[in-house]
Amino acid sequence: MTNSELARTAVPGGIVDPVESARAELKAALAAIEIKGNVPRRLDNASKRAAVRLRLLADRNPAGAVALGVAAAAVVGSAVWVIARALSR
Repeated sequence: MTNSELARTAVPGGIVDPVESARAELKAALAAIEIKGNVPRRLDNASKRAAVRLRLLADRNPAGAVALGVAAAAVVGSAVWVIARALSR
């Protein structure tokens, strides 16, 4: 959760009026639900973070990045082979 998302979901202190306090709590709760429930945005953010981490790995350890790519291709290829074999029976 970023700082801006945390700020949207935090209830400001010092509110004396119970109606204003309830409104602030409702606003914060709705913002938290929107952040947690917005799966496409969360997936987009996660994929961007993963891309940055992979770029850092490739810069720091090119051989490790190549090995990771080969391993990922092997896993995907194996999964496709298993599914195709199961469907052909």
